[in-house]
Amino acid sequence: MSTRGASDRAPAVSAIICTRNRPDKIGTAVRTVLANEHDDFTLTVIDQSTDDETRSIVEAIAESDPRLRYVPMDEVGLSRAYNRGIAESAGPILAFTDDDCVVPTDWITSIEAAFRSEPDGELLYGQVIALESEAEKGLTPQLLFDGPGRLAKGEGFRVTGMGANFAARRRLFESIGGFDEVLGGGGPLKSSQDYDLAYRAYCAGKVILTRHDVLIRHDGRREHDDWPTLMTNYGFGDGAFYTKHVRCRDPYALRLFATQAARNAGRQLFRVVRRRPMSLAYLRGMATGARSSFAYPVDRESRMYADGITGELVEEKVA
Repeated sequence: MSTRGASDRAPAVSAIICTRNRPDKIGTAVRTVLANEHDDFTLTVIDQSTDDETRSIVEAIAESDPRLRYVPMDEVGLSRAYNRGIAESAGPILAFTDDDCVVPTDWITSIEAAFRSEPDGELLYGQVIALESEAEKGLTPQLLFDGPGRLAKGEGFRVTGMGANFAARRRLFESIGGFDEVLGGGGPLKSSQDYDLAYRAYCAGKVILTRHDVLIRHDGRREHDDWPTLMTNYGFGDGAFYTKHVRCRDPYALRLFATQAARNAGRQLFRVVRRRPMSLAYLRGMATGARSSFAYPVDRESRMYADGITGELVEEKVA
């Protein structure tokens, strides 16, 4: 049960932050979203934390800002949290950021403007830039674009995206379903729920926008010792994501899988030639994720793991 009811009138934009055990950062993330200059949005925080620290912080802010809603969630998994956020919100445009991000005051306005300028756009990924200094940027996951772009059938496609900064029209989820709950952080197949959503959108003939001017800053520095595990999990999720679509008898997914594996292997070979340390963490994770895919049945019609079909979550708003 949420602590604050939503208005009967849907806002123009519903912003969503999913969080788990980051009380040191959630307050900053929430405040920067609420500081946006847009005059018609709400913010819903989906909290899967194991203690009450995040609740206390968010509820304290909500006391003075009715646009903010706190929703606790016992089940774990990022994809589950996304789907709950979709169900708990009402706006025709949904804007997502992470609990370790800082957004500018024009973030929501720039998302709405991008969708307005391209009415056929259904999903949007913006830039994610490290909050740290130039010297430390290599330690923070980022997503950079040279300029605006479109990904669609007949216009080209590449696997891209990052959950720290994306938005979608609600009608996209009503058309292709929610996030695959077997994929994603905290789920059995670890990550790549964002890639999977984008690829399902592409397969359904939807247009994906990439925007360099929709940007946020990521306060997500990972130390050197964190990267092997991070890359293993990324590879694991990617392997499971690609393999799911290969199991749907999709030859293009097989091509993308082979290209990604070859590209990463090439990078490692280049490091050997340059006499730099080689890491096989991503490739090993990818192989393990591909094998692990077969532990879960696949629904070929929905392109979802059968244990994770969640399209119904966008049909019924949770009370």
